[in-house]
Amino acid sequence: MVAAGFFRAIQLALFPLAVAAYIATVPRMLAYSRRTGVSATLFASLYTRCMQHRLQTRPDDPAARLLAVMPNVSREGLRLETAPTLVGHLLTGYVPRIYRYPYRGPAPMRHQSTARTTYYDAALQRHLAGVDQLVILGAGFDTRVFRLPPGNRMRCFEIDTPRTQAYKIAMLKKAGLPTHLATYVSADFETEDWMEKLVTAGFDPGRPAFFIWEAVTMYLDRASVEATLRRIAGTAPGSAVAFDYFSTEILASGSPYMRYARAATNYVGEPLSFGIDNTPPARKSASDFVGSFGLILEEHRNFGRETRWRSAPAGFVTAVVPAGSGHSRQEEG
Repeated sequence: MVAAGFFRAIQLALFPLAVAAYIATVPRMLAYSRRTGVSATLFASLYTRCMQHRLQTRPDDPAARLLAVMPNVSREGLRLETAPTLVGHLLTGYVPRIYRYPYRGPAPMRHQSTARTTYYDAALQRHLAGVDQLVILGAGFDTRVFRLPPGNRMRCFEIDTPRTQAYKIAMLKKAGLPTHLATYVSADFETEDWMEKLVTAGFDPGRPAFFIWEAVTMYLDRASVEATLRRIAGTAPGSAVAFDYFSTEILASGSPYMRYARAATNYVGEPLSFGIDNTPPARKSASDFVGSFGLILEEHRNFGRETRWRSAPAGFVTAVVPAGSGHSRQEEG
């Protein structure tokens, strides 16, 4: 409690610097994305992973190296924006709760970006022994291919839009990171058949695979989300998909935070579009949703508190392709 108190005092003292840095850097990043077509929303995940690495709660050196070489990220601005947390940690040893998940109880919505990373890591770990293909949908700056267990022979694929993917590959090279650990497939979920491109690149739908779809569904239209889950349900039994989502209620929220989020994502051409009806209990709503595509719910987590009268604002799902369905059923047909 003493360390936390000193940490908060340091944060408060340095807060004006962080606000000034945020105001100076974020508009620049948004303008860059609007001008180039490179996704802006991918930076949220990369930033939190970089902070976890700096605070030593989740090692991710590739994330830190990537953030350090991006031309649209101000080094000075990033240093000032992170100063309240990093200086406070250096002087007190305290780590803010948002960066030390897992902890007891559900993660609040404001911790969603770090908590979901823990969920994805755990879900992938559970399925590692049963799959030999990893597909990261809307990969952005995902760095999991660098963190797979030594000696792992899993074939990895990353799918993203052409401009975002080209930018990532360029930044990997600039950061001195290898580009041969994954097969990069360019595709737009809303306009192209990503599965056809994936198969052309070497993916085998007859073998079990694990699909990661992190921080993507909310930026797609409903037809694209449903079509993607349908294609995954058509892969081999034992395949699994993990994804996170917003509720339809939070998308329509009039809170200042959501008003800002909608304005920022609209500006860069990535509007918040898709949500799931999270009417309590959210687990049943999620189970019914994935079940409509032939998938079986394996895991569900809420972000934010759910009550009998109030739905959770977001959630995380892992669903599997059951035996007797998917690619095997297609072959029988």
